[in-house]
Amino acid sequence: MSNPVTNPANITVNASPQQPLSAPAAHVNSNISQNTQAFHNVLHRMLGAGEKVSDLIFSPGRPPQVELSGDLQGVPIPGLDRLTPPQIKAMADLMLHGNEQGLETLEKRGSADISYSVPGLCRFRVNIFRQRGTYAIVMRVIPTTPPNWQDLNLPRAVMNAAELKNGLVLVTGPTGSGKSTTLAAIIDLINSTKKYHVVTIEDPIEFIHEHKLGTIHQRELHSDTPDFASALRAALRQAPKVILVGEMRDRETIEVAMEAAETGHLVLSTLHTIDAAKTIDRIIGVFPKVEESAIRTRLAQSFRRIISQRLLPKNGGGRIAAIEILVSNSRTRDYIEKGEKEGRSITDAMNDGELEGMQTFDSVLEKFIREGLVKKEIAMSYATNANNLMLAISDLP
Repeated sequence: MSNPVTNPANITVNASPQQPLSAPAAHVNSNISQNTQAFHNVLHRMLGAGEKVSDLIFSPGRPPQVELSGDLQGVPIPGLDRLTPPQIKAMADLMLHGNEQGLETLEKRGSADISYSVPGLCRFRVNIFRQRGTYAIVMRVIPTTPPNWQDLNLPRAVMNAAELKNGLVLVTGPTGSGKSTTLAAIIDLINSTKKYHVVTIEDPIEFIHEHKLGTIHQRELHSDTPDFASALRAALRQAPKVILVGEMRDRETIEVAMEAAETGHLVLSTLHTIDAAKTIDRIIGVFPKVEESAIRTRLAQSFRRIISQRLLPKNGGGRIAAIEILVSNSRTRDYIEKGEKEGRSITDAMNDGELEGMQTFDSVLEKFIREGLVKKEIAMSYATNANNLMLAISDLP
């Protein structure tokens, strides 16, 4: 018998408002298997909606939806034209089956992050959350192999991070801006070119890295370690050259990450900040005011790159990444340590640091406009300083 998950012609969906997917805790293993198969059929149909599906969304009262190039699109599936709360709850139970930590987190905190794999199809980063007294699910599609940096067309200054021996490299941006993809490309380049021991701490594990020249150990929050900070402290005793921290969420994690960078490790991490200047402010702001001077000095000495990303719609369809890059040099270190003042801005330093690989969002957006890659109106809405960008392109018709 052919596998209905991998053969779209045989897909059948055993879910309808009258017969919702059953929660596995209340049924025997055969029923769990049957409902899991039905759920996988749904996922297969949704992924078949287009080549660039980035997210799958299950929301009460809506059909299953996918995000394609930044826009939501419903996927017609018999019996699931309007998802019901019991159907979504059953899908959540299937993915959380056997995951006591995830179930407890969902119950106590109202949301849970997990990873979910469909053999022969792909992996997902999943967030299950409560809203209006019911559940909703967002599933981020994770490619089976790490991205190749050449395919991503990333700036050379980003990939040069793979050559760094120590220090802190931060990739920042809003949710869905491609931070994890950029970091995975850097890790894969290190893995392909260096005989290094690499430890990653992720929530959850996204890209699976196979051992190449390097040796990579990937730890997942809740299943392998309770939190980022304790895993990061443990990593200092695991003799890695490179440490990836999925996100610097709190003061303790930031402090240990800087300590690791100061003691000879290359530390890669992310922050949900919109640009390089705001990233610096965010890190310094986590600490008490009395420690500001010391933290500024430590950050100035330990950082190597701050890479900020924004994804915007591209002419002709799809999306393109605008990337801002702050590189450590004597001037940028001085501005971080002593603070920005009149005539001493991080943005000015990046504008003057093109030869070292630095660039600002607005300079990249100007380039996109001149090359016809992005519409002027769209670029303006993503600009850090729309007035300055307008002046820069005032020579255009």
